[in-house]
Amino acid sequence: MPKSDDGVVARFSLRERTVHWLAALSFVYAALSGLSLWSPHLYWLATVLGGGVTTRWGHPWGGTLFALVLAVMFSSWAAQMRLTGEDRVWLRGMRQYATHNTEGLPEPGRFNAGQKMLFWTQAACVLLLFASGLVLWLPEMMPRGLRLAAILIHPLTAITSIGGIIVHIYMGTAATPGSLRAMLRGWVRPGWAAAHHPKWYRETSKR
Repeated sequence: MPKSDDGVVARFSLRERTVHWLAALSFVYAALSGLSLWSPHLYWLATVLGGGVTTRWGHPWGGTLFALVLAVMFSSWAAQMRLTGEDRVWLRGMRQYATHNTEGLPEPGRFNAGQKMLFWTQAACVLLLFASGLVLWLPEMMPRGLRLAAILIHPLTAITSIGGIIVHIYMGTAATPGSLRAMLRGWVRPGWAAAHHPKWYRETSKR
């Protein structure tokens, strides 16, 4: 994605941003509706979402939409998310990165190793959530052992996925100002690109 004439650097295309926000919205609905059905203490969320019957009906469809959108995102970004030897070095120094000390760490490309790990974690979670959710959605068609496994796997995987997204939101807002603008408007300032994704910035500057 080359540098534009007005001095900013194109980071995400309209298609990428549309898919990202569709994933975000469907995830929020699936997460909130799922939490309301999981715990009586969170059932008030069902009231906000239209009532218990509506939430019970909507949750599996919201989860299915999230899985489909993630499949589209996976097809677009999987090749760019492959972990390299430099990424593994970066991951070992992730605590250093969290304190804003990048000295000695490999320079990240378009996505750093933390973003890549989140991508693969969410991809694995979606597979488990969809498979276990399908069992819970159609219990009368499933053997008892599979139902019992799904009852355990579904909430544990959901908690993992929600935890990953919370970290993602924090890193994209408070920890790294400017990241949210990239996903909203599609561009970043050259200084931001050089500071956070220098390898990628140099590659785009040559185009």
